[in-house]
Amino acid sequence: MVGSIEAKSLQSNGSVHHNGLNLEEKLDEFRRLLGKSDKDPLRIVSVGAGAWGSVFAALLQESYGSFRDKFQIRIWRRAGRAVDRETAEHLFEVINSREDILRRLIRRCAYLKYVEARLGDRTLYADEILKDGFCLNMVDTPLCPLKVVTNLQEAVWDADIVVNGLPSTETREVFEEISKYWKERITVPIIISLSKGIETALEPVPHIITPTKMIHQATGVPIDNVLYLGGPNIAAEIYNKEYANARICGAAKWRKPLAKFLRQPHFIVWDNSDLVTHEVMGGLKNVYAIGAGMVAALTKESATSKSVYFAHCTSEMIFITHLLAEEPEKLAGPLLADTYVTLLKGRNAWYGQMLAKGEINRDMGDSISGKGMIQGVSAVGAFYQLLSQSSLSILPSGEKKPVAPVESCPILKTLYKILITREQSTQAILQALRDETLNDPRDRIEIAQSHAFYRPSLLGQP
Repeated sequence: MVGSIEAKSLQSNGSVHHNGLNLEEKLDEFRRLLGKSDKDPLRIVSVGAGAWGSVFAALLQESYGSFRDKFQIRIWRRAGRAVDRETAEHLFEVINSREDILRRLIRRCAYLKYVEARLGDRTLYADEILKDGFCLNMVDTPLCPLKVVTNLQEAVWDADIVVNGLPSTETREVFEEISKYWKERITVPIIISLSKGIETALEPVPHIITPTKMIHQATGVPIDNVLYLGGPNIAAEIYNKEYANARICGAAKWRKPLAKFLRQPHFIVWDNSDLVTHEVMGGLKNVYAIGAGMVAALTKESATSKSVYFAHCTSEMIFITHLLAEEPEKLAGPLLADTYVTLLKGRNAWYGQMLAKGEINRDMGDSISGKGMIQGVSAVGAFYQLLSQSSLSILPSGEKKPVAPVESCPILKTLYKILITREQSTQAILQALRDETLNDPRDRIEIAQSHAFYRPSLLGQP
């Protein structure tokens, strides 16, 4: 049964078994599905080396990396990103606090460069430390060593599976570059997108473009071969083997075998056909996580205030998804859990907290050292731009004239004024919760569910 929790047992030959299949058997089964010959390894490349992209690659490396003749994984990131002195010093402390890491670096003759970096006698680079198992966005969580490639063509030209670990703001540009290297390909690759965010386009009609759509448009790879993987996860915690789950969404041809191939005892992967809801929710949760962080900081972690915010933001998320999908999956189970964990402990929530506390400011941009891209900022702009179009106007209950959908989303409107136009301070988020109309958040959900609300044009469909 898809999604069942797997039993893990160690057999007498030392191989790990999951549901009757050991890792090599799982690998062989997936290779056969792809038509791989005995001497042709399964080649996977992770494009982008943020926290989740790096952890995802490391999980696969630890699972299948010992079968070198059958499996190869590499990770691409741009060269030239220097590690600042403060981060280098912290990295040195992390290394020396872990005897296993210390011994590994000494065996690889790599320890001295971290000593020199701490002293300021050497500059380390992000691609350099990634080879040793350190992701610049989460240096407190050492990974296994990874094969790092800084030449994009070398990384992707023969890949069977490409994992998109890029922010949505970089996805189109990089995959347009990748498409140049695939012109002579005979086989069609599988692409798994981890990216959470959207773009908005206004021509020929207002519509959103999700990362899977960006990849499809940029490369020409059939949409059935482009999937989205998301779930309630914090990258470092998953790598530390805390129990987690995720969903891989897309066409049945690949999502079911991929769910089985990716599944691990501590990382359960289900599959789902509703690509739209899951990918859109992946972007929306980052939007509202920023506001959650602000509320937490401004109210000194008031449970009451955070619960009021949760009620309002989830009703806005439901409202928006009903515009974008004819029968969206309900905000329950893994979708609700994904929202909860992001509001609780994601980088976007952290960003909102730091803004409200005054420890960072909006002039610093949305790429923060040690955290990476704060994807929710661009998503706020994209969703606001889309939902403010008068051509999409709706008639709320009790109103006499139509209004743009964004008028029914006070939190989204406020985040836009805080983060994008910067006409309001973070304190405005608290005012957005004090609904002067006394509308129950459920009213917003009922509007979405009781009208002919779905607009296929918003997904670029006729």
